Amino acid sequence: MPSPDPDHDPDPGLDYELLRQLDAKNDSNQRDLAKRLGVSVGKINYCIRAVIDRGWVKANNFRRSDNKLAYIYILTPSGVQAKMRLARRFLAHKEEEFERLQHEIDALRSEVSRAEALSEDKKNA
Repeated sequence: MPSPDPDHDPDPGLDYELLRQLDAKNDSNQRDLAKRLGVSVGKINYCIRAVIDRGWVKANNFRRSDNKLAYIYILTPSGVQAKMRLARRFLAHKEEEFERLQHEIDALRSEVSRAEALSEDKKNA
């Protein structure tokens, strides 16, 4: 289950994306959410229960025209605040990842340049 404290959540991205999706389209069913987030329906069910237990999301039952029970998921005020905290943390994580990739790209470019220079020296020798 996701951690109760979003600042210590090992996967802030999933909680953030779930809250973002629910905020954008609150009448989504769990199968649609799972497909959009690339996880299993069971994991979505587990995560939705966790955000409801935290008080971030309220689920309202309603009957659809085809007589099936469905839910509307609504972010609570604490859910909106949690979404912003998660967004900040997720952004910081992605910026750190970007910087690591930039350093790796720079190192690879240097390696390729050195290899090309050596290859060119061998051709000219």
